Amino acid sequence: MGPPGAGKGTQAKTLAVKLGLAHISTGDILRQNVAKATQLGAQAKEYMNKGLLVPDELVTKMVKDRLSQPDAAKGFILDGYPRNLKQAESLEAILKELAMGIDFVIDLDVDEKTVIERLSGRLACKGCNANYHIKNMPPKKPMICDNCGGALYQRQDDKEETIKKRLEVYRAESSPLIEHFRKENKLQQVFAGGDPEIVLNKIIELVSHDCHKV
Repeated sequence: MGPPGAGKGTQAKTLAVKLGLAHISTGDILRQNVAKATQLGAQAKEYMNKGLLVPDELVTKMVKDRLSQPDAAKGFILDGYPRNLKQAESLEAILKELAMGIDFVIDLDVDEKTVIERLSGRLACKGCNANYHIKNMPPKKPMICDNCGGALYQRQDDKEETIKKRLEVYRAESSPLIEHFRKENKLQQVFAGGDPEIVLNKIIELVSHDCHKV
């Protein structure tokens, strides 16, 4: 868990590789279902094309299908799900049905200034969708993709005004979710404003010890 720009995707992917677990990202699942033109993907695409959030019910069905696949049986890291209390309750029902469970939740804590700096500096390629950052990972040529030579652009949702609105939505949705996991004694909070490698080492240290210590 964590606000936009906290580094959830980066940390989840690296951690999954280090621990040999399945990395399950709802964003990836949505894109895969749309690309494969599955029934769920077709339904999700209708909402995405209108700029609307994909309903919880559809996302939950996709997550259930993904968790049922063999590579998730030995363990998994969820990235971007659950994002609200309703999704958490649905997830718990799915896991109970699959005789699985959540061991603990990593909440990446980062201040608003850092989030804005990280997200407002992000650039994406129109051609191959490669990602860059003006400060942290700039392209060799200004606004030109190193991979395909395509033009780079700033996504609408990475503009400062939009970022602040996204943070407001995140706080409203995450507050009850954080409290829910805290009551279950599964929450681990990690300051994520520093160097990504230091953050990763802290997470690994937490998962290597008693996961229920808060």
